[in-house]
Amino acid sequence: MTVLPITVWGEPVLHRRAAEVEVFDDELRTLIADMFETNDAANGVGLAAPQVGVGKRIFVYKYDNDDGAPPIGVLVNPVLTLSKISGALPDPEEEEEGCLSFPGGSYPLKRAEWARVEGFDGYGQPVEFEATGWFARVIQHEYDHLDGKLYVNRLMDRYARKAMKQAKKSGWGVPGLTWMPGVDPDPFGH
Repeated sequence: MTVLPITVWGEPVLHRRAAEVEVFDDELRTLIADMFETNDAANGVGLAAPQVGVGKRIFVYKYDNDDGAPPIGVLVNPVLTLSKISGALPDPEEEEEGCLSFPGGSYPLKRAEWARVEGFDGYGQPVEFEATGWFARVIQHEYDHLDGKLYVNRLMDRYARKAMKQAKKSGWGVPGLTWMPGVDPDPFGH
């Protein structure tokens, strides 16, 4: 298994819809294993293929949950169903979110409290489960990557302005920027 570099906001693969996986083979399973290794090295709770420069509809997660879902898993070609998202303002302390492809920043974002995800594992076997609370947030966040969205694209104006200021100050927004988990400093201080 290999730790892969994580792409940073501005890399084109992060901003376009990922393609469906058509072949479930050893190459796919190697990518999935590398994604798990990269997620662990980055101290992440989830990682989508576009975040490692691969425009495919795959994400991995590692999150202990009370929903009966495996604490570690992969979703290939997932389909997501959500509960309604509350119109209330996000709680800056309880609903703050971060992203390995927007390193170091954390901003509040309202998400659905419940999600159902259906997809496949690395062998093409069906996977389906429900998630609530923070686990539902993780699933929604990773799914967004497959549609070319980062969580900062969903922020309220005042938080979006702060995020874009951070991106500009960091020199992001251009292709070719990455960071290497386990080599570069952890942007979240884990």
